[in-house]
Amino acid sequence: MRHAAPLAMLCFTANVFGQQSIVTGKIVDARGGEGMANVAVKLTTDGAAGPRTVSDSAGAFRFDAVPPGEYVLTVSTVGYHVVTQSLQLADGRPKDFEVILSPDNLARTDTIDVTAGPFDSASEDSPSSLVLSGNDVRNLASVLADDPLRAVQSLPGVTSNNDFDARFSIRGADYSRVGLYLDDVLLHEPFHMLQGQNVTGSGAAFNGDMVEELELHEGAFPARFGDASAGILDVHTRDGSHTAPSFRIEASASNTGVVAEGPIGKSKRGAWLFAARRSYLQYLISRIDPNGTTLAFGLEDMQGRFSYDFSPHSKVTLYLLESYSSINRLSAHASLGINSLATGAYDYTLANLGWRYTPTAKFVVTSHAAWMREKYDNYNPNPLPLGAGYYGEWVGNTNMSWLWGKDAKLDAGVSARLLRDSGFDTQYQSVTSPRLLNQWNGNASETEGYFQQAWSTWHERIHLTTGIHFDQHSFAQPSLALPAASATVLVTSSTRIQLGWGEYAQYQELSVLTSIAGNRHLLPLRSNQAIGAVEQRLNARTRFRAEFYDRTDRDIAAQPLLDPRLIGTQVFIPALIPLWANSERGWARGVELYLQRSSANKFTGWVSWGWGRTGYRDGVTGSRFPSDFDQRNTISVYGSYRLRPSVNVSLHSSYGGGFPIPEYLLLRNGVYYLSGTLNQLRMPYYQRTDLRINKSWTRDKWKFALYGEILNISNRTNYLFDSLNGYNTKTGQTSVTLDSMLPIIPSAGVLIER
Repeated sequence: MRHAAPLAMLCFTANVFGQQSIVTGKIVDARGGEGMANVAVKLTTDGAAGPRTVSDSAGAFRFDAVPPGEYVLTVSTVGYHVVTQSLQLADGRPKDFEVILSPDNLARTDTIDVTAGPFDSASEDSPSSLVLSGNDVRNLASVLADDPLRAVQSLPGVTSNNDFDARFSIRGADYSRVGLYLDDVLLHEPFHMLQGQNVTGSGAAFNGDMVEELELHEGAFPARFGDASAGILDVHTRDGSHTAPSFRIEASASNTGVVAEGPIGKSKRGAWLFAARRSYLQYLISRIDPNGTTLAFGLEDMQGRFSYDFSPHSKVTLYLLESYSSINRLSAHASLGINSLATGAYDYTLANLGWRYTPTAKFVVTSHAAWMREKYDNYNPNPLPLGAGYYGEWVGNTNMSWLWGKDAKLDAGVSARLLRDSGFDTQYQSVTSPRLLNQWNGNASETEGYFQQAWSTWHERIHLTTGIHFDQHSFAQPSLALPAASATVLVTSSTRIQLGWGEYAQYQELSVLTSIAGNRHLLPLRSNQAIGAVEQRLNARTRFRAEFYDRTDRDIAAQPLLDPRLIGTQVFIPALIPLWANSERGWARGVELYLQRSSANKFTGWVSWGWGRTGYRDGVTGSRFPSDFDQRNTISVYGSYRLRPSVNVSLHSSYGGGFPIPEYLLLRNGVYYLSGTLNQLRMPYYQRTDLRINKSWTRDKWKFALYGEILNISNRTNYLFDSLNGYNTKTGQTSVTLDSMLPIIPSAGVLIER
């Protein structure tokens, strides 16, 4: 719910002290209306410096005995847009203001986004959701990467032991099982990455400056989401500024970007927002690695968002994204093999047209029509193709929310998706002897629908949600009906219990269903999830939460005969093209403890600890093993503190037990051998601490900011499993390649904003 809050509110009193005036006001955060302390406020006249002050603990400020004249009131603090307001003082009349500050990565606004509380989801239908927005997204994204998905990796229940990859796992499940929604549209692979290669590394294609909010549903998510079996990441992009045009330029050691936005038309009923980025990290790495063997790829993207209110009840939005990633290692031609990647490119395109119609305050309809495309090409040094692929999708959906009773809301929706996927992978014995490793080609349609009913009762102390999600695939069977339910009970005004349960499913990719190693009879992956949580609000902005989860999975598609191993005393040599099968089933159980403070003042952040187990069983081989992403213990610490109006310090530290090495291996006297047990060896534990300092300067309507960052300040050497090398078919002796990740790296960035 939003309400108008004018930037300046004039009030009159009968007390007048000569010709001098009193200027007072209160500074509030745009997200929630919290009074903001330690914010710089100054008055200037004719460009000359005037009185200065800082807001108190409630966000209030005051200037006494201000002579008559024309002034400019400037309000600024690090991490927020600068607000300026012209005013004229005469006849000793006082002036009183309400000043609304918006975080740097959100639009300037003259309204306050009122929420029930800093920890409450707007939808209130998810028993396990975590929200990131504002400066937390910017601080956790890092200066070097500037990637909003890096911020998500810091949340409880999320694990990622790869410094180069924006993707993550949730409670032992890999990223392919997480549904990423951008403005109500489920995306496929919205990344900067290299496809079709055993290469690690990715970054989000969408710019963090376009993101208003990220909401992560870690388990038992609502029935309004579909085609995901572990969790949901719901991303919402923001409107451009409706108040005035602005632009900013950012540059760091690895990338450069520009963001511009402003209103449309004199009526300001619309807004536009444009952002572009380009990375030159590959050029820096080429200086470090003159042989050109490092797999560092360059990236660039452009995106825009346009919105227009045709009436108070009708709003149209258009979001466009074009991103491109590439690599060129031809300078290392002499050291590359015939199956080495020499050049490669990945192109991602998205267009999303939306319409929101609100005929009454109790009824909302939202529709989207979207198109996305992914294509890649990889070549060896000769150059001959190593692989190529094309993925395309048309999407149409409509969602409805109807508040049909005082404490009852009905949500419903339908969607249709037209899918196209084709590609191939090739290997060479010689220039004239290509061998086809894989090939796929297919079209399909997928239709979905859901109903979801929510009630509140017992003076809104009990909130219940039940729903069912329907899914049908033209290529795969069977059709699905998946129920879900959740309950929130307010035991006291500060204590709540949350419960959730649901059935979920995810159809296999067309690249698997139509592969020469797959078949159309592969079943969708099925998952049952249950969670229970107890949350204690210590005060309005601090909470402690304990959450317990249980997930069972079945019909997981795998290639059980893909890897070499020992069977008895004999070395098993896999076939060139091992077949896919619904051979795996498993479980994940654990607990997460979470202490969080969320505030626009002083300290904000959290401390979390998670313990979990994820185990699988393969029905073809009969083996039992931990998940590739089974991480027994995780700790995440994040804190941000505004030391002065112009200085903010933030720190993030994460620890995780080592992931299993995803091979049949054992280690004997420092030598690796093939074994008959999968995932029994583990990587060393992962630990990294990053420190960031933001400093800003304000000059009239200009703002300058310097971001200083030190990644991995303890210089911990973390390792990443890269590959299993050749093995001896008689003794089973083998070797593995482990890559070290980021050492201690200082980085800096600058921002210029007007």
